[in-house]
Amino acid sequence: MSKFESVSVVKAANVYFDGNVTSRSVEFADGSLKTLGIMLPGEYKFNTGKPELMEIQSGELTYCLAGETTWHSIKGGQAFNVPGNSHFLLKVTKVTDYICSFL
Repeated sequence: MSKFESVSVVKAANVYFDGNVTSRSVEFADGSLKTLGIMLPGEYKFNTGKPELMEIQSGELTYCLAGETTWHSIKGGQAFNVPGNSHFLLKVTKVTDYICSFL
């Protein structure tokens, strides 16, 4: 799907890491929530509340989930899951366009 239909977009941006990661929250009629964002190259740590699905639209990064020591490479067209009440580490190597779905 190349676009989302019948959604509400929160006007205020989510800005993290001095503006190196930004996103907009999108609310769906069924109550589900996604964020659409851009990450500039850098290293980041994100904490989670709910489980998340990170879909990489374009770009490249590596990620490491909490409790793991293995870094996984991922690029545009791929996705990974993050457990709830946890955290994950990212090393973004190219500007990355992503969708985060809260599960």
